[in-house]
Amino acid sequence: MKKLFTLFAILIMSINVAFATGTEALLFYNKGIDYYKKGAYDEAINYFRRSIDVDPDFIDAYYNLGTVLEYLEQYDSALTVFKQIIVREPEDYDAVYRAAWLSYKLGEINKSKTYLALIPENSARYNDAKSLLSQLGGGPIPKPPTFVEQQKTSGLYENIASPTGVVTDNDGNIYVGQYGVNSVLKITTDGKKILYLKDPKINGPIGLAFDSRQNLYIANYNADNVLKVTRDGSISVLISSVKNPYGLYIKNDILYVTLQGSSSVLKYKLRY
Repeated sequence: MKKLFTLFAILIMSINVAFATGTEALLFYNKGIDYYKKGAYDEAINYFRRSIDVDPDFIDAYYNLGTVLEYLEQYDSALTVFKQIIVREPEDYDAVYRAAWLSYKLGEINKSKTYLALIPENSARYNDAKSLLSQLGGGPIPKPPTFVEQQKTSGLYENIASPTGVVTDNDGNIYVGQYGVNSVLKITTDGKKILYLKDPKINGPIGLAFDSRQNLYIANYNADNVLKVTRDGSISVLISSVKNPYGLYIKNDILYVTLQGSSSVLKYKLRY
């Protein structure tokens, strides 16, 4: 499917994507398109994000979200969105080029060149990449760096149900929120996958974080609360009545929660 990057060229692609994504995600996506057509860009952004929350692999929703953010000159947020596309489709060179362009707009010249280095000569975006590079100071497109040591320790963990937030504990185990099946998966240091949490209290887990005592916190998006999970597996509601909690971050026993539903950030003092 052709991805277009000019705001006024965003197309309604629901017919084509209907077979590739779930009904709820598609409904949110179509609402985003409707609001875009009305010029209600904030609402369009909200519904594109909700579509992605339901289906984290809905590439067209990412493209439209990123394009609207770029049009509104929210370059940093737009770059974050296009990075998510690259994570899912590393050979989507349209997205790679947009990341290079947005990095350039943010004044991050070296990052822009790094993205340009990923675009091969046989890509339709190669000439655009060369043109952008000339604005960055000229010269040939650099070859992508090789990371031999990183490759030795890298790993791909597959067949995870709609993965969202990810965090590690002090022992190096990985924990992944599984939005679509309302659970948390644990990946041990030797690569074994274990269903760590599956409980009726968990409803739309996204952000995850550990505190200094290794208690786990879950941004429970659909339940509008934040859960606390102790080391013995006990689950309780720590913070309630917060609209669509999304990202979690802990520093100095302060829990920060981004709230998509109210466009705000909550600061919460942890007590033990």
